[in-house]
Amino acid sequence: MHKITVAGTGYVGLVAGVCFAEMGHQVTCVDIDENKVALMKSGVTPIYEAGLQELMQKNYAVGRITYTTDYKSAYKDADAIFIGVGTPEQPDGSANLSYIANVARQIAETIEKDCLVIVKSTVPIGTNDKVEQFIQDFLVHDVKVEVASNPEFLSQGSAVHDTLHAERIIIGTESKWAEELLKKIYKPFHIPIVSVNRRSAEMIKYASNDFLALKISYMNDIANLCELVGADIQDVARGMSFDERIGGKFLNAGIGFGGSCFPKDTKALEYIAKQHGYELRTVKSAIDVNKDQKTMLYKKASKRLITFNGLKVAVLGLTFKPGTDDLREAASLENVPLLLEQGADIFAYDPVGAANFAKNFPEGISGRGSIKYVEHIEDALEGANVCFIFTEWGEVKAVTPDMYKKLMRTPLIYDGRNIYGVDEMRAAGVEYHSIGREPALREGLKESKSFELQTVRF
Repeated sequence: MHKITVAGTGYVGLVAGVCFAEMGHQVTCVDIDENKVALMKSGVTPIYEAGLQELMQKNYAVGRITYTTDYKSAYKDADAIFIGVGTPEQPDGSANLSYIANVARQIAETIEKDCLVIVKSTVPIGTNDKVEQFIQDFLVHDVKVEVASNPEFLSQGSAVHDTLHAERIIIGTESKWAEELLKKIYKPFHIPIVSVNRRSAEMIKYASNDFLALKISYMNDIANLCELVGADIQDVARGMSFDERIGGKFLNAGIGFGGSCFPKDTKALEYIAKQHGYELRTVKSAIDVNKDQKTMLYKKASKRLITFNGLKVAVLGLTFKPGTDDLREAASLENVPLLLEQGADIFAYDPVGAANFAKNFPEGISGRGSIKYVEHIEDALEGANVCFIFTEWGEVKAVTPDMYKKLMRTPLIYDGRNIYGVDEMRAAGVEYHSIGREPALREGLKESKSFELQTVRF
């Protein structure tokens, strides 16, 4: 087994470190946040992720994982150092590599033995070449150091499972020594390893994420057309899914993708292409479709209602997806400000994301409207004039159509995740609007339809 140090304890770094420990390696996780380190030492995970806290406690108890802010002691005698720090999006769409550079310099000035540095963070193609040169420029001791690429493909909400049971492991190296060391580190996982050069590994990460983003945006674009021509997007997706060339995953239409990967990675790859004088037209269209899709429900409701001013608006789900407390690029962040500006009195429910959301939108009066966070869905729906569903949490799916009819003053639902069947909502006497399907309307009510198709203009 190997002595491994992981720089950064976000979704990528902490999950990787815990899973390496679970596989028997000796792991040290490094972070600059003392409060965060203290929290992890106490056995509490700083991020909401299924199964993570249990593995943290298990491996900490047997001494296979430790947490520290002392990077010097953590780096100096490690066999391998994995970099899992953030590469946030900059205003122009490029990736901010300052955190990578900072860790690289710390490594260069600290390591005292031969070491392999592995970048797990998502970085532009060619970055690992620069990281290796950067480390060489600042290297203090006469030791051998190489840099490898090892992108992650985990999904938030299932990150631990995705790491321990991945479909493949991508490693990008420039020497046999680096390749063999990485293969030894990953041998206990018993997962197929795809070994390529560094730049190919970097591109595989972007190409994979952007392909899935394209798939989602394509289905959302088709969903908008379905509404215009009278087709049902769920029936269309089901029919498509039997084609093995297409598959059944990422065919669910909704109000766009969010999170830490797809929005950032599509913009980053578009930026990289522009830097090389090339336009990725498909990726650009996916970005445009996703941007418009996030406020689709708000636009529908605005056409249906005279005003939101003074209305009680139930918001079910704040995170970008179920199973996480992450709000990055969540649809709620686009829609809640619009509702507040229009004077809505929002009653918001999310089983784990409310505290994070309240950091941006504190409870109380905000603009012309107000926002209150509730612990029970019934409190959000009681007497509400309209309800928006932004996240398909299990707790939200458990709400039956008749509960909307019973609790709400006006059972008017805008479902961004197509949780319910149109017929069952109609039968319950609920006015129901979703994505890519006919609405369940009250008799005599007509819906305005106006969408622009974008992904077809490649």
